[in-house]
Amino acid sequence: MRRLRYNVAMSLDGFIADEDGGYDWIVQDPTIDFDALFAEFDTLLMGRKTYEVMARQEPGGFPGMEVVVFSRTMAPEDHPGVRVVGDGAAEAVAEMKAAPGKDLWLFGGGVLFRTLLDAGLVDAIEVAVMPVLLSRGIPALPPGAPSPALELAGHRVLPSGIVMLTYTPAGA
Repeated sequence: MRRLRYNVAMSLDGFIADEDGGYDWIVQDPTIDFDALFAEFDTLLMGRKTYEVMARQEPGGFPGMEVVVFSRTMAPEDHPGVRVVGDGAAEAVAEMKAAPGKDLWLFGGGVLFRTLLDAGLVDAIEVAVMPVLLSRGIPALPPGAPSPALELAGHRVLPSGIVMLTYTPAGA
């Protein structure tokens, strides 16, 4: 079964984007092998706001990846090459997890993360904690019900000061 992994960069004070959805504050580290990371996935899941930021900044998209955007306002016909899911995010993700393929990358959107975490569908939370304090922005996890207990599955400190943390829901 495919795993759903929330793999995200986060400021030390818990934000995944600045107030405008920007991410130019993310520290670059030459020891991160992005090709190897991308090779672990064949599908990117994101909310509408994340998609809009990425569409502006990555006009070529993500070759070799299926992009799934969860939005009740986007018209699928206006976004060729992107699968738009309106309602039933949890059901759609459960179906994707049961299908053959590589892992699913929950690429962005704290609200989508909250929805899928509450549904018990997130298998791993992989956070690259940046040595940056934003003070405000888009939180990694919006307010909601208490999350399940997490177990530390791995950690690594990079030369840039980035701390890579991997957690799994307890008992997973």
